[in-house]
Amino acid sequence: MRIAASALLFSLTGLVSAAADVPAWSFNLKNETSGIVALESIIVSPTLAIFFDRSSDDPLQINGHSAWGALWDLETSTVRALNVLSNSFCASGALISNGSMISVGGDAPGIQPAALMGNNAIRIFEPCATQDGAGCELFESPNSTAFTLAAPRWYPSTVRIFDGSLLIIGGAHVDVVFYNIDPENSYEFFPKKDGGVVRPSAFLERSLPANLFPRGFALPDGRVFIVANNQSIIYDVETDTETVLPDIPNGVRVTNPVDGSAILLPLSPPAYTPEVLVCGGSALDDRTQPANLSSQQPATSQCSRIELTDAGIKRGWIVEHMLGPRIMPELVHIPNGQILIANGGRTGFAALSAVKDPVFQSNADNPVFTPEIYTPSAALGTRFSNQSMPTSPVARMYHSSITLTPQGNFLVAGSNPNNHTVLPAPDVKFPSEFRVETLDPPFMQVPRPALQSVPSKLAFGRTFTVPVTVPSNLAAKTVQVSLMDLGFSSHAFHSSSRLVFLNARLSANRRSLTFTMPPNGRIYPPGPATLFLTIDNVTSPGVMIMAGSGRSPPTLE
Repeated sequence: MRIAASALLFSLTGLVSAAADVPAWSFNLKNETSGIVALESIIVSPTLAIFFDRSSDDPLQINGHSAWGALWDLETSTVRALNVLSNSFCASGALISNGSMISVGGDAPGIQPAALMGNNAIRIFEPCATQDGAGCELFESPNSTAFTLAAPRWYPSTVRIFDGSLLIIGGAHVDVVFYNIDPENSYEFFPKKDGGVVRPSAFLERSLPANLFPRGFALPDGRVFIVANNQSIIYDVETDTETVLPDIPNGVRVTNPVDGSAILLPLSPPAYTPEVLVCGGSALDDRTQPANLSSQQPATSQCSRIELTDAGIKRGWIVEHMLGPRIMPELVHIPNGQILIANGGRTGFAALSAVKDPVFQSNADNPVFTPEIYTPSAALGTRFSNQSMPTSPVARMYHSSITLTPQGNFLVAGSNPNNHTVLPAPDVKFPSEFRVETLDPPFMQVPRPALQSVPSKLAFGRTFTVPVTVPSNLAAKTVQVSLMDLGFSSHAFHSSSRLVFLNARLSANRRSLTFTMPPNGRIYPPGPATLFLTIDNVTSPGVMIMAGSGRSPPTLE
């Protein structure tokens, strides 16, 4: 089966002399403490990630109390506390067209007297020019209607759309134990539109009660695909209309508290045909009360894939299966177009202390320690593999996160299926997890191509030529350039994650690369992007650029 590791083995036959020397995927522990539980993570610069937790009793301190926000330095594996005013517990977020990170929603103050109410909060981290984040802080204005949500939202989702602004979807008014029994079944925007009034959603009403953290993606025609529970729609932002799509087959449900994951598969020119893959979750009957559910109930291995064209919608969802069941997995783009599937458990559900037999406070059990890879272009029935994939020693259960980094590896952190911080103890199988790992692809161990002198802003529809270096061991039989939004990781989902392949060619002397940007911001919503060059399945370090003008939203440039 063709997966990243085996393809790399083929491309490196001239480099190695024995099978034991072949580079392989590997987990690497970076630091024993992230300072806070990284239940949310997002890359905000070439060297920095932001972690968010709830306002809890984590060890990292700021202003005389426990922190619940932090800057993680990708180069030094060190952490610095951020002063977050409101409780960011179970918020969502994304980057907007001017490069700012926007975090929305959250929870009541919790156990920290210093915390403000978070369910109406909007938190802003503006682009940070310093390598270590010095002088860069979050902005909040809790008394300003421009910088607070129109409706309180806990467990919402966000999508950056074609004008660089955020569509904010669903959630609950306050935290709930399991099902969404106090829903906010509406959409709103940041910056505000419609005079700041929410748009009611019949789809979110229908998809109760298991519709927290809906999974949404901006499509290349400007509309938005959304899946919640076992239902899906295409939402037209411009006309405020919802088009009903087929349900997920076999009664499988994929949003919290039965978290599966979903991803928009890579978009390729010239057609940019959109396909969505939805994996994991559970086939529970959502009329079942949580007290009648078990932490040992098997999750589903089902993945469902649909092409979002008229013909594809008519065909409906195509069912395939992962190598095993997963609840709370996460699907993440690899720059070569494959999909990494990581984290989660084999049995149980999301959330805390709701089922009849929780594992301490976890509703799930039997963690999955080995990632697998999905190859979208492979034949049906041959797309999943964990060949050459490593096994982590760390259980990544509820409140875990993972994100691709500009370095080309994956930052893996978090896990806390408990109320507040719980330290290791004999009766605690899944304590609060502060260890941070990277999952390193094989190409991290070999000479890599490199992009050089890439302009900081790349206009839509324009063609650019930039210098590159290509190691002599690479034959350059395949050349891929991927434009990527690395997404906001929270609750088994990567909000706004995206990979668009660009038309590209390598010069005959292998010293320059010519590529063409997508024609408009519907193919790739204007805003930050990371550009990767992959030659013969060996990927360069990424270059963070601005796709479009870098103007504040709304903008079409």
